[in-house]
Amino acid sequence: MRVILASNNKHKLDEIKKILTPLGYDVVSQSEAGCNIDVEETGTTFEENAVLKAQAVYNFTKTAVISDDSGLEVDYLNGAPGVYSHRYAGENATDAERCAKLLSELSGVDERERTARFVCVICFINENGEKTVIRGTCEGYIGTEPRGENGFGYDPVFMYGDRSFAEISSDEKNSVSHRSDALRKFSETIKNMKG
Repeated sequence: MRVILASNNKHKLDEIKKILTPLGYDVVSQSEAGCNIDVEETGTTFEENAVLKAQAVYNFTKTAVISDDSGLEVDYLNGAPGVYSHRYAGENATDAERCAKLLSELSGVDERERTARFVCVICFINENGEKTVIRGTCEGYIGTEPRGENGFGYDPVFMYGDRSFAEISSDEKNSVSHRSDALRKFSETIKNMKG
């Protein structure tokens, strides 16, 4: 079944393809589907933003759509950066600048208080317009310096056990990440709908 990802983010597309292709889904980006719209993420929760993106692409294409909204929640910062994860250090900040801002906000904070989680909320709208919204998480903590060469975003400072997300392979990350958690729950839900 063909599914449009309501994004042109290559990292997201690769991650989602790796997980959904073996389940029989042909995932394409919205630009590959000829849907060149820019959806303003005005929601205050990951759920609201995921639904906004999926609904806009569904309204345009009238075909199955999957979207995700994801980010990092740090307990010491009362859940920040949250839905503002991408814009946390300014609209055009680099991944390195976002990580640096986060580390400066946590300067001097004890490791036990640096607990954090990556959150991914998926919204799937099937060809009939029926919505399914699912949340996935991955628990960890924020390290004290960037580590590793893999990954993107906050991966170099997000510690999973004794390694950062940027120090583990993409296959290992895909098996434990917030996105894989959400997609695993999504695939179970879809199997149950079919069966």
